[in-house]
Amino acid sequence: MTIATSRRGFLRGTAAVAGAFAIGFTPEGVLANSETSPVALNPFVRVGTDGTVTAILKHFEMGQGTTTGLTTIIAEEMDADWETILFDFAPADETYNNTLMGAQGTGGSTAIANSWMQYRQAGAAARAMFVAAAAAEWGVEPGDVQVSKGVLTSGDRRGTFADFVAAASAMEAPSEPRLKDPSEFTLIGQNRLSRKDSIAKTDGTAQFAMDVQLPGMVYANVLRCPNQGGKLTSFDASAAEGLHGYLDAKALPDNSGVVVYATSTWAAFQARQAITAEWDLTAAETRSTDAIKAEHMTMLETPELEARPGADRTAVEAAVQAAPKKVEADFFFPYLTHSPMEPLNCTVAPTENGVMLYDGCQFPTISKAVLAAVLGLEPEQVEITTLYAGGSFGRRANFTADYNAEAAMAFALYGDQTPVKLVWMREDDFPGGQYRPMAAHRLSIGIGDDGKITGWDHRIATQSIFKGTAMESFVVHNGIDHTSVEGIADTHYDLPVMSVGLTDAQTPNKVLWWRSVGNTHTAYAMEVGLDMAAEALGRDPVDLRLELLSGEDTDRKRLTGVLRLVADKSGWDTPAPEGRFRGVAVHKSFSSYVAQVAEVSLRDGAVKIEKITCAVDCGVAINPDVIRAQMEGGIGYGIGAAMLNEVTFTDGAADQTNFHDYELLRISDIGEIEVHIVPSTEAPTGVGEPGLPPALPAVANAIYKATGTRLTELPWIKSVDFA
Repeated sequence: MTIATSRRGFLRGTAAVAGAFAIGFTPEGVLANSETSPVALNPFVRVGTDGTVTAILKHFEMGQGTTTGLTTIIAEEMDADWETILFDFAPADETYNNTLMGAQGTGGSTAIANSWMQYRQAGAAARAMFVAAAAAEWGVEPGDVQVSKGVLTSGDRRGTFADFVAAASAMEAPSEPRLKDPSEFTLIGQNRLSRKDSIAKTDGTAQFAMDVQLPGMVYANVLRCPNQGGKLTSFDASAAEGLHGYLDAKALPDNSGVVVYATSTWAAFQARQAITAEWDLTAAETRSTDAIKAEHMTMLETPELEARPGADRTAVEAAVQAAPKKVEADFFFPYLTHSPMEPLNCTVAPTENGVMLYDGCQFPTISKAVLAAVLGLEPEQVEITTLYAGGSFGRRANFTADYNAEAAMAFALYGDQTPVKLVWMREDDFPGGQYRPMAAHRLSIGIGDDGKITGWDHRIATQSIFKGTAMESFVVHNGIDHTSVEGIADTHYDLPVMSVGLTDAQTPNKVLWWRSVGNTHTAYAMEVGLDMAAEALGRDPVDLRLELLSGEDTDRKRLTGVLRLVADKSGWDTPAPEGRFRGVAVHKSFSSYVAQVAEVSLRDGAVKIEKITCAVDCGVAINPDVIRAQMEGGIGYGIGAAMLNEVTFTDGAADQTNFHDYELLRISDIGEIEVHIVPSTEAPTGVGEPGLPPALPAVANAIYKATGTRLTELPWIKSVDFA
């Protein structure tokens, strides 16, 4: 095994990833019976000789609930016993590709959406095979066999899955198994279905990547340049050599840092602190936040690209200027870090044929290709054991699998025969992270005498997430990174005189999708801007939105549906309770529709977020409790960031280092969250991210009602006090 960290070698690896994204989805054979295992009925269902059913999950679990959601679908169609069905994470294999990505990965709120039919068919096929096996043994027609909670019956005959495992596994899987009619569902849509991972996470038996302990394992930590883009020129480890547990230190082959080896995580951290290094900042970010921000604001003057198909910016500008009244506003959104609770970590260990990666692995296809490229292995020589992850919010899924690549380099540099566990300090992930990009928006809205919006000139300056990556061709079209303008350029509001200008900011700082991606800033500017327009028009904010969403378009209908529902549930048409003020927002993201009404109060001049009422239309609600939890989580995560957080830089180095100066939302910071789910027979869509985008503008609009302060620069704490 040889380390291959040259730029050429690494690009070969990422190019392989790009190819996988293009062609990786192969639905054929999904329901094929396995010839290698007598109890694996298909790639998603395994049944033990004791009758225990195990759902094989192609998506990992970072807290979002796939262990429950995917298992529910299998149990539903198979009529397995919910109390005894188990789950297991799938190996890294293209059989388990995300059908919407063409590669194996969890993200973009796609886990349930892309698995819905696959898992239904897998469960239904497994059920049909057991029914056929029982019918053959009992000499009855398959239609005369019933299944309930893993028990098969026909007349006075009775058996369990265990009784027919051998016969069922020898049968050919049906190519088109009968799927249940929704009226037959007994698990899907059921409230209070016990979550499958709660007990293990409560009693400590759940295994996260941080829990991995292997015989002879050494621990590694990396000293990185405080300025992103900086390169190592030299280092001095002499001060670490006498420290207890210190083993060695080596420069990473790509000069991105110094890897420090020790007998424990703590010893590695202490040794890292003792090592000094010199850095070449020629290609690094050296500006402070004010300079980077000023550049973004200047870019708004002359947008480089038009993101709204067919728009005539000159005509839009003329329409706005000719309007008798205008609404104008600049918005600023700072860099944000993902800050998952579990710091980045993984372990690389030798195997007989290559290596094993132990990781809370979000994108196995990328991780596998990157490790193979770094270590000079074939991809099939890289195995992955997927474990729980203590959050991600997008951080673990990045184009270069950065922390996996570091672990592979550290493993190779230590001789490639010793398991190496790489652990990032929290203080590593702030300066070395991959941020939600800084963004600036400028709105100029024309208000006509007829009570209509006559023109909407919208300009955005932000750093592209996808340009220069292996996924550029899938997301960037005509120079437009869709994630920079999503939710605005494709808005469903009836705004025919609208232009969306975009300029790509340039900086060595690495940026990445952050929970809800571009919607985190686009929904805010759009929905606060619409609130400002409603005020200028003298219109009720809900009524104006409903008017702009009228028509037979499906998206508009579903947006209208959640907007009407949240207005009803929040009592929008009645006065707010004494001392309280309401704001509203609605947004579609990840194919789901969410509307929210925020209710705030003033306590001695400080703002208190009293209540969020949320309505969500995400198609079939497989696990309502999980959906509610995801809405609550997205709302809290987003409000916490908007209220408190920013990553700032001084001379190019991040100022924030840990949770003491990048505080997370506390339970006491917001009041009640009430979630209402729209009944639906549409295919399920995402829930992990869509709860976040409308929460921020809904709160901002409510705070304006309470204080008269338009919150156009985040974090809010700069402009208002919170109780």
